[in-house]
Amino acid sequence: MMDCTDRHDRFFLRLMSKNVMLYTEMVATKSAIHGDRKKILSYSPEEKPLALQVGGSNKEELSEVAKIAEDMGYDEININLGCPSKKVQKNKFGACLMKEPDLVAECINAMANSCKIPVTAKTRIGFDNTEEFGYLNQFIHKMRDAGAKTFILHARKAMLTGLSPKQNLSIPKLNYNMVYDIKKENSELEIIINGGISKIEDINNHLTFCDGVMIGRSIYQNPYSLVEIEKEIFKTKDNPTREQVAEKLLEYLDKEVKLGTKVNHIMRHTVGLYHGQIGSKDWKRYLSDNMMARDSDFQKAKHIMTIVQNNEKANQISS
Repeated sequence: MMDCTDRHDRFFLRLMSKNVMLYTEMVATKSAIHGDRKKILSYSPEEKPLALQVGGSNKEELSEVAKIAEDMGYDEININLGCPSKKVQKNKFGACLMKEPDLVAECINAMANSCKIPVTAKTRIGFDNTEEFGYLNQFIHKMRDAGAKTFILHARKAMLTGLSPKQNLSIPKLNYNMVYDIKKENSELEIIINGGISKIEDINNHLTFCDGVMIGRSIYQNPYSLVEIEKEIFKTKDNPTREQVAEKLLEYLDKEVKLGTKVNHIMRHTVGLYHGQIGSKDWKRYLSDNMMARDSDFQKAKHIMTIVQNNEKANQISS
């Protein structure tokens, strides 16, 4: 998710789940090759397993970035074929590439030939007036033959004109059945379903038809729901309380501040930690008033953590 799943957010999420695969924000190939690689691609070992998501359509550049990802220890490289924004289209990557399956196949083949880590693709089920099983199935077959074996399918088509990226996340109707049919037709491939999924019962239902589920927005809005996923899906025991998550994050915050990281760059990701809990509004208000400013300091963060601990204890007593 753009402007969301940076390295600080991924560290925060990993405090609540040891098993889910985490994905970076989409990184343009030119940025990965020519930009500040340490700033753009670095990560903490605790974040793994971790996939680098990349945007591009130049096979030489994609090949180079795939090798960079492997050398840096990423567990997977994923090409984004689902983002419908005009800026992304202008640079010829994202969902507009669904119109050019042969080019996509060349890109994936170049990536697969340059690295040994899995090359995967995230795509929509269609675009504009094209939402046909036959077209999507052939598109996936071309990518399969080029070297991809895992596909993340957002169960909406992408409207390349007329809708904003935000509207593209809600206005095109969800069509989960098409994703199910793709899996039924391609049992040898790993098919991961995405789009509008948040509840455990929905996750379990999708897993009866697909190999995995990708969740984005609802996790960012309610990150502690990862603990429920750990319990119910991975059968993990001894999951952390919100208090324990906050304590671990404070340790990370202390280290990062000493390295020059702004406190708000980390704390902005924690707005939803108390989603649906007693004191949630107070938590959000305190963050808004004290932590989102550029001059936020570590002492303010410590004070917030005290509030977290008190809220956690109050919740335990009330329950």
